[in-house]
Amino acid sequence: MAPSAERQGYWGRPTSTLDWCEENYVVSFYIAEFCWIQERHQCRRRLLGPLCWRRISSKGAVFLLYRNSSIDSLHWLCIDTGNTVSNLIMILPPIYGAIQTIRDGLELRYICSFLGLAAVGVGSWCFHMTLLYEMQLLDELPMIYSTCVFVYCLYECFKQEKGISLFPIALLFIFSVSVTVVYLQWKEPVFHQVMYGALVACLVMRSVFIVTWVYPWLRPLCYTSLGVFMLGFLLWNIDNIFCDILRARRQTLPPGVGVVTQFHAWWHIFTGLGSYLHILLSQQIRSTYLKYRPNVKFLCGVWPTLHIEPQKTS
Repeated sequence: MAPSAERQGYWGRPTSTLDWCEENYVVSFYIAEFCWIQERHQCRRRLLGPLCWRRISSKGAVFLLYRNSSIDSLHWLCIDTGNTVSNLIMILPPIYGAIQTIRDGLELRYICSFLGLAAVGVGSWCFHMTLLYEMQLLDELPMIYSTCVFVYCLYECFKQEKGISLFPIALLFIFSVSVTVVYLQWKEPVFHQVMYGALVACLVMRSVFIVTWVYPWLRPLCYTSLGVFMLGFLLWNIDNIFCDILRARRQTLPPGVGVVTQFHAWWHIFTGLGSYLHILLSQQIRSTYLKYRPNVKFLCGVWPTLHIEPQKTS
């Protein structure tokens, strides 16, 4: 979808070649795709502190209440789990995963995998916040670069420890540079999507081969990662194809339900989770081959993390 020029905010007129189904600058001057409602209310300084959170039943949103020191008023900010903040799932867990990988002493390629996914999350946050072409590149190009790292990890998982294969690195580097150069000259989003899809297809074929013929006990993790990612891809397509219908439906849905129809935000969540699980799968394959003992633990009893015990099995 081409960017809409009907509203402009702090970042000026959108210059990106893409826009999404979430309404832009609905009431916010600073964030393009981020539901931000601002109102002023008189208040008494003795009653409220400088900052407080309050949840209000209004389309499932969370409102931040803060005091402007220059005027005796309160501002309500409606923070919706839209296209911007949904990127947190691609930022915080991968940073934790990178730290855990460093602690476990696993190879640098897996640290780069986690940080690459986090870079995609940061770039996507900036893109959806500004809808500027430069920020769009900050989102889309790291998708290519990080997925190339994923491909290297998965296709080199049965090599000797600490070994570095120069040929696949050179091949993936040439691919990344070529995609970058072509995309900078030919600003066609479909080209980027096809190139990214080709890399994902390489990951899917390699993953399915490994869990079918080498480590069948890893099938649940592999298929969960793939299924979650494909669900996000499905919702991404629904959001693109039926955008006008979804926007109209949101106006008639009960409070708390409309936010659930922000399918591009769900694309971020499911593809972020699917990519994170893929890195865990790649780590498990590698550590098992190296005869380490990978142990899946759940952070706060919910979020999966992989811990590698340093002792090798006999």
